Parts: sequence; C-alpha cells; structure tokens
Amino acid sequence: MPKVAFITASNMPKPDLETAGLVARLPALGCEAAQLTWDAEVDWSGYDLIVLRTPWDYVERLEEFLTWIRRVDETTKLLNPAATIEWNAHKRYLLELQASGVPVVATTMLTQADQPSIAAFLAQFAGSEVVAKPAISIGAIGALRSTADNPKMLNHIAKLLAEGDVLFQPFLKEVERTGEVSLIYVNGAYSHAVRKRPKPGDYRVQDHHGGTVEAYEPTELERSTAGQALKGAPNRTLYARIDLVQHEGRPLVMELELIDPELFLRFSDAGMNEYIAAVSAAAFAASGQTATVSLE
Repeated sequence: MPKVAFITASNMPKPDLETAGLVARLPALGCEAAQLTWDAEVDWSGYDLIVLRTPWDYVERLEEFLTWIRRVDETTKLLNPAATIEWNAHKRYLLELQASGVPVVATTMLTQADQPSIAAFLAQFAGSEVVAKPAISIGAIGALRSTADNPKMLNHIAKLLAEGDVLFQPFLKEVERTGEVSLIYVNGAYSHAVRKRPKPGDYRVQDHHGGTVEAYEPTELERSTAGQALKGAPNRTLYARIDLVQHEGRPLVMELELIDPELFLRFSDAGMNEYIAAVSAAAFAASGQTATVSLE
C-alpha cells in the first residue's frame, strides 16, 4: 500500500479545513495517508509521495523550508517538485510571466539597490493608489495600499527593502467591487473555481481578513488566461491555483500559486474527487505498485 504524507505547518495562521478529510479518504483508494508538519522529525524516505498542502509558515523560515524541500525531493517523490517550489517562492515569477506576454497586473520589483531613488520613483505615481508588498509573502501579509505620494508608502517600502525585495503594483478598484477569481487546476487540467470577495471597506479577500468565498463558473477568457499563466510554470504540476482580477474588461493574473494554495476543494465535489484521484495515481506511480481501486 503506497504511503502518502500531506504536509502542513507547526505555526498555522488559520485552520486547515480540508487536509484531515483527504487523509480519511485516501485509504479507500488503497493508500495509507498521514498529515505531518514539514519540520517534523520524520524519515521522509518512508513515504512514497509527499504532497504539500498547507505549510503556511514557510515564509517565516524560508531558507530552512527550501533546504527541507530539496532534501525531500532527493529522497522521495515531492509534489509539486522542488524546482517549481523555488521558482514560485519569490514573486519575481510575475515579471517572467509579464515578459512572456501573460496578462499580469502591472508589476515592478524594487530591490535594495533602488533604495536611494524610491522617492523619485513614487513621484511618478503621485495621486494614484498603489500597493507595495514583500516579494516573498502569503495572505496579503506586509501589503500596504495608499496613494503613492503618502509618506507612509515611502516609509513602508523602505522598511520592506531592509528585509528583501518589494513588489509595487497599481491598486485596481475592481478588487473592491468584484473581488478575485481563483481557478484551480489538477494535473494541469482545469478543475473548478471560486470567487473571493473582501469585506466592505477592505480590499483583502482572504478569509482571515474577513473575506468570503463562493463557487464560481469562470468565463472562457478567464480560463484561457489562467491556462496561459500555468504554462509559464517550469514543470508539470499536481495542483495549481491562478488568481485573477478583472480590469478594463479583461482578466489579469494576480498570482500563480504552486506552493501552498488553498484549493477550495470543499466547494466542488468533482474537484475533490479529481484531486484525490490524482494524489492516489501519483502515489501508486511513485511506489511502482498497481492500483486496484478507483473512484469510479
């Protein structure tokens, strides 16, 4: 029986609502499953497949996490693979997607070398609402929305640059009005989607900021845009989530999430089944065993 480890975190910023259910369902497909933190003292070679689920504290210990990722990737089957994780950990990937023609929210990356010229840079956008956030972050942590000429923005960017690179983007009013759309892919194929809306008066759509989630049927243009973004990933993915926002009549990519995205499986029975089946198939393939049961 193949052994699967679903990976979570020791320090969780919010509850993981789905992984325990995945662990409970896998035995019906002939797999043994466990939920473990990525920093657990475990012989990872004892598992045929390691699947990242909610290692949501990785940004606090990034180098330690990446060292663990590389070690596990050399020891057993890791999904998504280490090369994909490392590529996705720093949001410079948005610049790569942007350069390749993917419609991305206009993004500039600021580095410590830019520190002396930040005031002049911001002056170009005087009066415009903008967002600055760390290039390595999750859940809108460290993000500030304000006008570019607000002294708080200059101070915020200076503080962030002391820690690392910074992403600078225009604030899109559509986020407040219609929220974001998240499309989930399993094994590179579209599975399901949700719409995330901020609470009144906010722009952050995450539930720990008061945002709400509902099932959603994406348009063909949203699906093609998300698919175009996913093609920019360096490797085939077991799971992916592409976050989009509407702007001037077309969807733009906000994030391509390949490390620890919430996949909103509870909003789609079909999506849950597709994900479970994909994990089971990957586990059997990694173990060299033949599956004897299926969801059919």
